[in-house]
This record gives sequence, C-alpha cells and structure tokens, in this order.
Amino acid sequence: MAISASLVKELRERTGLGMIECKKALKATDGDIEQAIENLRKASGLKAAKKAGRTAAEGIVAVKIADDGKYGMLVEVNSETDFVARDENFGSFVQLVTETAFETRQTDVAALMSGDLESSREALVQKIGENIGVRRIVAIESSDGAVGSYVHSNNRIGVLIEMKGGDGELAKDIAMHIAAVNPRVISPEQMPADEVEKEKDIIKSQPDMEGKPDNIVEKMMVGRINKFLKENSLLEQPFVKNPEVTVGAHAKAGGAEVLRFERYEVGEGIEKEEVDFATEVAQQVEASKS
Repeated sequence: MAISASLVKELRERTGLGMIECKKALKATDGDIEQAIENLRKASGLKAAKKAGRTAAEGIVAVKIADDGKYGMLVEVNSETDFVARDENFGSFVQLVTETAFETRQTDVAALMSGDLESSREALVQKIGENIGVRRIVAIESSDGAVGSYVHSNNRIGVLIEMKGGDGELAKDIAMHIAAVNPRVISPEQMPADEVEKEKDIIKSQPDMEGKPDNIVEKMMVGRINKFLKENSLLEQPFVKNPEVTVGAHAKAGGAEVLRFERYEVGEGIEKEEVDFATEVAQQVEASKS
C-alpha cells in the first residue's frame, strides 16, 4: 500500500526517528504503525527515539572561514551533556556538519539534514546514547569587506564578524570582545524601537519615578535610555583588552568599520529541564534494561 506523508509524520513524532527510517518501517508492515514500532524496537532502532525527547542544551559551536576571507559560517550542534560535547565522535560529527554546510552554503537546518547527515546523526545517537541535534546555522558573505571569527576556548561561544578595512588580528580582537560582552547591536541607532519602548516602560515603573512630575520623569528617562543604549551597543562599549577606549575608537584607529556580527552561545534560549542527579542515574539504569 502507499504510505502517506501523515502516517510517516505520526511515526516520526512517536519515535523521534528519521523520515527515511520511518518510511521503510511502514512499508515493511503495509502501513501498520503499531507493528512498525514493535519492529523498530526489536531492531534497537528506538534507542535513539527514547533520547529524542530529552533536552539537548549542551554542545559546541564551530566556525569556518573561506580562504579569501569573504565568506564565513557559524554552526551550533547540541548534546544533552557537556561530557558528550567533549567526545571525539561528537566533535567529528560537528566538523562534518560544518564542512557540509559550508560547501553547500546551506543555512536551513532541515534542508541540510534531509540526507546523509541525518543518518550520521542517528548513528551517533545510537552509539553514544544521547540526543544530538543541529540547532542553527548562520553565514556571512562580504563583497565590500572581510569576514573574521573568534571561538572561545571551551567552544561554547562563537562569533562571526564582517568588517570593512582593518586586518585579521583586529577582526579577531573585536570578535573576542563580542563573545565576552554580548552587545545587542552595533550602534545605538540600530536598537529596535520596540526594545527602546520596552525599556522606557521598565524605567517608568521603577520606584524612584513614583510621584515625580512628568518633565522630571522624562529627563531621568532620557538619561537612563542613553545609558541602556551605550551599554548594549558594540561601538560604545569599553574595549575588553583596553577599557580606556571604546570598541568604536579601537576599530577606527585600525582603519576599520564594523558592518555586521553574529554571536552564538551554546544553549541560549533553551529551557533546560532540571533533574536531580539521583533521579537521572535511576532513569539511565532503567533505560539500559530495555
């Protein structure tokens, strides 16, 4: 019988396995989803699926820059634990993902993982017993400048930066600052209007604003908004390697202009489930019996 896309989708949702594997399993059972699940369990295929629902909030970031410095890519791949993030097999998989994405210039994770890479991911999950996921990919291509990068020593924070002018060392220095300080925009003018309005609402609600005349509130708010913009704008921040100068002044002294940056920190934005150690060990022991 013909296997519908909705049936494949249901089996994927119930098992966490890849589309190709689910389609094969359904074909072998003429579309009987329960029998397909049973067969997959017998074949140990669900060792990966049992891990698929677990939160992968650890991992590493990786970067690759073209030899001519005109193109760069930043990738985040997640694991469940920091221990696995340091595993050689995991590192090799991240390198494979990065190289493949770079060569194909593919930043859509679903499209990138639709072929052999997904099979490699599933094989790695089977081998190490943890959920593994390619979370996000970003690329910067420059026609009028150059792309540089910095990855923190623990591979948890990575930065791509596009600059016009300057040299590779300057680009690395500024990328390192971005990794350390995490600015939100390059300059105050780039701060989204809704972010500014949200900050204004917060300031107005602060206790020391209560009961003050509107003109005083407005004057105080302007000062605090300017401080907020300065603290969150790359060019206005004190440079980490020399706080006596701003990043903007440092870039200008090197004959450079910052055009764009992208910063990834492993696990940012992911809500990690808190499980106490004893419970986690008990769960792992129980899982090893099945």
